Parts: sequence; C-alpha cells; structure tokens
Amino acid sequence: MILKGFKEKSNKNYIDSQSKNRVVSPSNTKVNRIGVLFNTEELINVPIFNGLAEGLNIKKENIEIIAFKSQIKKDEDVFSPAYTLKHLGWKGTIKEPTLKKFLNTEFDLLISYYKNDITPLKLLTVASKSKFKVGVLETDERINDLIIKTEIDDFKTFTSELKKYLNILNKI
Repeated sequence: MILKGFKEKSNKNYIDSQSKNRVVSPSNTKVNRIGVLFNTEELINVPIFNGLAEGLNIKKENIEIIAFKSQIKKDEDVFSPAYTLKHLGWKGTIKEPTLKKFLNTEFDLLISYYKNDITPLKLLTVASKSKFKVGVLETDERINDLIIKTEIDDFKTFTSELKKYLNILNKI
C-alpha cells in the first residue's frame, strides 16, 4: 500500500515536470488524425466518438480511441483497448507496447474526455505526443491546450464547442 503512494507521487512529479517543460508551438495544420482518451468509469457510450469524427469531417479510420479503467475484473466486459494501473510504472513509464505506440503517435488532436482528476489519466494526457490537446478536466489547466467546460454526459455541447473553437483556430 505504501508503494502505491510512492508510485502515485512519482507519477505526479512526472506530470509536473512534463507540464513545465512542454512547448506549445502554434501551427495552422488541419486536424486529420484524432486520438481519444476516456475513463470507462465515467463514460460508457463510446460510439459518440464516431459521431464526433463525422461532425469534424474526419474519416472513422483516422480516429483512435483508448480507454482507462483503474481495475478490470476477469469476466468484466469493457471497451478494448482498455488499460489499467498495471500498465503504468514509476516516473511516467508505460509498460504496454500498444499504449506506448498510441502515446507516441503525433495526433493532430488529442481529446482527453474525462472529468475526474485521476493521476493515471493525467499522466497519459501529458505523455501523449499530440500537437493539440483538448479536454474537459478543469482542475489542472496545464495538461490541455483547450478546456471545454461541459458535463461529461453532455457530448452534444462538447462537440459543438469543439467544432466552433477548431474553426476559430483554423484547424478544420
């Protein structure tokens, strides 16, 4: 139990150091590839992200979605690919090759669609090599470039606001 606390603290330190060292370079590149990170404990309706791709005129094959769940029971049916705490190590290390590949992909847009302030989710957002990050988490402004203040189940508002801001920023 004590080791979990130390691991959590080392990952928080990683988030702090990555947030301080992050350089946001403004670019007018259009959004072609989207990565989505969501918490299965907050959101169950995953097909809504396919509707988002259509709304932004992005092909469905250009959107990658991963889920996080703190723990998956043996016979539990969850979204795939889903990752847990066991896939994350100390100081921001990622143990799972598929998750590493997702985080190293330079998406034009990463959507961090979670409201709960959970260190592993923030770690995944910070570790992503995406060019532009959008989220709904309001408690830590350092991890996203754009925060859309909405409820997690109000996806229609999130989509319309995202589309509006991407138009303003000349990204779609």
